[in-house]
Amino acid sequence: MSTSPQQDPKDRPARLAVGVVGAGRVGPALAAALQLAGHRPVAVSGVSDASRRRAAEMLPDVPLVSPAQVLERADLVLLTVPDDALPGLVEGLAETGAVRPGQLLVHTSGRYGARVLDPALRAGALPLALHPAMTFTGTPVDVQRLAGCSFGVTAPEELRLAAEALVIEMGGEPEWIAEESRPLYHAALALGANHLVTLVAESMDLLRVAGVEAPDRMLGPLLGAALDNALRSGDAALTGPVARGDAGTVAAHVSELRRHAPQTVAGYLAMARATADRALAHGLLKPELAEDLLGVLADGTAGTAGPGSAEGDAR
Repeated sequence: MSTSPQQDPKDRPARLAVGVVGAGRVGPALAAALQLAGHRPVAVSGVSDASRRRAAEMLPDVPLVSPAQVLERADLVLLTVPDDALPGLVEGLAETGAVRPGQLLVHTSGRYGARVLDPALRAGALPLALHPAMTFTGTPVDVQRLAGCSFGVTAPEELRLAAEALVIEMGGEPEWIAEESRPLYHAALALGANHLVTLVAESMDLLRVAGVEAPDRMLGPLLGAALDNALRSGDAALTGPVARGDAGTVAAHVSELRRHAPQTVAGYLAMARATADRALAHGLLKPELAEDLLGVLADGTAGTAGPGSAEGDAR
């Protein structure tokens, strides 16, 4: 085992002055992670009261300034604004001469690759797209969650090592995404993560209506196991009445949802159809059982479950 002394982060070479444009949930967390790696946050911009409070909590003593002043002070600038605002922000900064040659300009949008930074590239900046595949709370816990987090990375080939180094310093794992694949990559993450929150929240609402006092406690072990099984086994982890072809049970579900939560019926039917398609394709749903099931799902008919069809619904 090496006995050489560990180098203090602040004494490492090539430490960068870091600025944040857009103190939402993501920017301050990434800047704080870079600070732990020895880099130096020097400026942050934020418009709303919430963003200013967030910056003060996660980046104490870092001055709040305008976006142009952030770029003036920083070697590495994190552009952490909403996706739709990013192109206009980049164009505006480039047109006003705020971008400096040799400056690392990093955006964290999942939708865009490096090409959205072309106006800054023409001004001499070094463009990087580093998107953390993580949900953020806007609190210090986000910095801890970056450990082992994958980052969708898109950058010019000559900046590949720089991009990888920054992700690793933030505790993450770089995953290279082609420029043209960024929208699909982002759609996949939104489908899995954003829609999961909606599904879980709706499930908890329905359990409360059914009289369950602690739906979170009931769902926690079940959803944890389901997620683990899905990540390990993919479609082989499919269970439940749709995968089994229990058309009567599914019809009963639709009937109850129409009575108690009609706003959830469309989502239930859409997910059930997708589940049936995948179960059929992977040989889990028997073709002879699929016809009645798909008929229920096609028109949302709220039939009556047959005898014994509701047994084992939690499987």
